[in-house]
Amino acid sequence: MEQTQRKKLAKEVCALSEKNQNLDAVIKDRVLLDHIIVDEKHRLLYCYVPKVACTNWKRLLMVLMGKANTTNPLSIVADDSHRLNVFRRLDNYTGEQIRYRLDHFMKFMFIRHPFERLVSAFRNKFAQNSSSSDYFRSRYGRQIIKLYRANASEESLSRGHDVTFREFVQYVIDPRTVARASFNEHWRPMVDLCLPCTIQYNVIGKYESLMDDAWLVLQKANLNQKVSFPRSDRPSSTNSLVEEYTKHLSREELLHLYHIYEMDFRLFDYHSPGFD
Repeated sequence: MEQTQRKKLAKEVCALSEKNQNLDAVIKDRVLLDHIIVDEKHRLLYCYVPKVACTNWKRLLMVLMGKANTTNPLSIVADDSHRLNVFRRLDNYTGEQIRYRLDHFMKFMFIRHPFERLVSAFRNKFAQNSSSSDYFRSRYGRQIIKLYRANASEESLSRGHDVTFREFVQYVIDPRTVARASFNEHWRPMVDLCLPCTIQYNVIGKYESLMDDAWLVLQKANLNQKVSFPRSDRPSSTNSLVEEYTKHLSREELLHLYHIYEMDFRLFDYHSPGFD
């Protein structure tokens, strides 16, 4: 019932949107399909959205596809699941092969409140100490500080290590950012990563009901006897932090941010904090 309602809403919102691309156009520009992982053996298509349990889904697929010599997904190093050549993506196929897989394979994606996902991306990529954060600080952090901080210190400009959430948001909503290139996948709208207006997913799972929805995916794929979705030891605390992070934004900034993720909000039935 829940799935029926989610898919019905997505269809209604898509019908009135310019995101409603036809499949021919998508196949022509097949880079748009680069977030869809193909599991030939189990006839699965999984569109992964960073910051929505995608590490555990990739680990699980590695176990299913025999790409790891373990049966315990959590024993796979997170970085190993994100390596570029681990999985074949849908954009690697010919137009005809893409159509066949979209018609005959089980398709699923997982979604999350857009602002919660954004806060999670910020915390993970800019506020924590890791090799991944080092990359994001040097690739984006230095630029963000240079553009949006008056009188930035030499250290901040050279290291990009102390970006604030508000500065990050100013970067995301800046028209120049949008015009320059497509967003990094960690803050690209979910609707642009998975094209739910073009592709009819069999299951649209939600982060908020992750275990139940993951069970449903495995049940539909007849894989429940083989594997179970790994239960995370630490539940995410991001939900309670969204207000904490967004309260420093002006109403105008919040509105701009909402507009960037508006399709995610509407398509997946999320409500925006602070205003409606």
